[in-house]
Amino acid sequence: MTGKRHPFLLHQGLAIGLLALALYALSTGPYPLSFGDILRFLTVSCGFGDMPGERYALLYNLLVEIRLPRVLAALLIGAALAVSGAAFQGVFQNPLVSPNLLGVLSGAAFGAALGILISGSWILIQTSAFFCGIAAVAVALFIARSFGQSSLLLLILGGIISGALFSALLSIVKYTADQENQLPEIVIWLMGSLSGASLPDVLWLSLPVVALIAALCALSRWLDALSMGDDEARTLGVPVTFTRYGVIGCATLLCAVTVSLAGMIGWIGLFIPHVARLLTGPGHTRLLPASALLGAAFLLLADLAARQFSTQEIPIGIITELFGIPVFLIVLRHVRRGWNT
Repeated sequence: MTGKRHPFLLHQGLAIGLLALALYALSTGPYPLSFGDILRFLTVSCGFGDMPGERYALLYNLLVEIRLPRVLAALLIGAALAVSGAAFQGVFQNPLVSPNLLGVLSGAAFGAALGILISGSWILIQTSAFFCGIAAVAVALFIARSFGQSSLLLLILGGIISGALFSALLSIVKYTADQENQLPEIVIWLMGSLSGASLPDVLWLSLPVVALIAALCALSRWLDALSMGDDEARTLGVPVTFTRYGVIGCATLLCAVTVSLAGMIGWIGLFIPHVARLLTGPGHTRLLPASALLGAAFLLLADLAARQFSTQEIPIGIITELFGIPVFLIVLRHVRRGWNT
């Protein structure tokens, strides 16, 4: 395939397509804009040209305050979930692994619900979701280590136990929540949405997201060696324990950040890496950047669909599941042929 022989051209093409999609998302809404309107607004904002004050204020409100935060949030969250999914699949040597393997999404969901139950403050919800997501993975790692030297099987079992524990805690919170106000807010939040994204939040969270994706890309060659097995990786001089826990740590933080910003958004981390792998091959040096670009594009498309399919916005988590299931079924037959298909 062309992408396997010329990864730079593939990544460049995906980046150009993603940029065009982002511009389309900025122009789409109840008040449609043309690309010329966007270009003129950017030109005036940079100090070139002139525009009536009322028109500039309208475009600023539409583009900067309303649409830009959603577009940037979709790009960051989609890329983060896809890259973390690809990293988890590599470190666990299993193409059917998702980012929730170690319970991070269950823990973050419990944390957010607990924040809603306590006060409903958006800052408290985000903080609680982030730290509870990390706590869930810490519990999984503790369970694995408590049986001696941890193995992949023990890590998976620890993740299953941790996920079940925090799911049960989430059920307790939902049961004790106020049926009129708190419970509907918890249910809606668990479905995922980008409507609450603000530009300051997105810009602040973009720094750790970009840094963590870059860190995973830096570990990509060691991740390639690790996917061949621990013994083979050690013979190549790869620090197996550092690589495994470094990848798990970075991927966990990425997932926790995304849940704290937009709630539960599933399937992206499971099937997007498969699509990227079909285009680039199994090498993580090419796979991780392609996964980031494809994940960002998919979530941006899902957000557009969530806003346009109905007069009332559909939770984006529902859209990703509806679109993700058929795509996953299409690539599943390739997965069954083996990791290197």
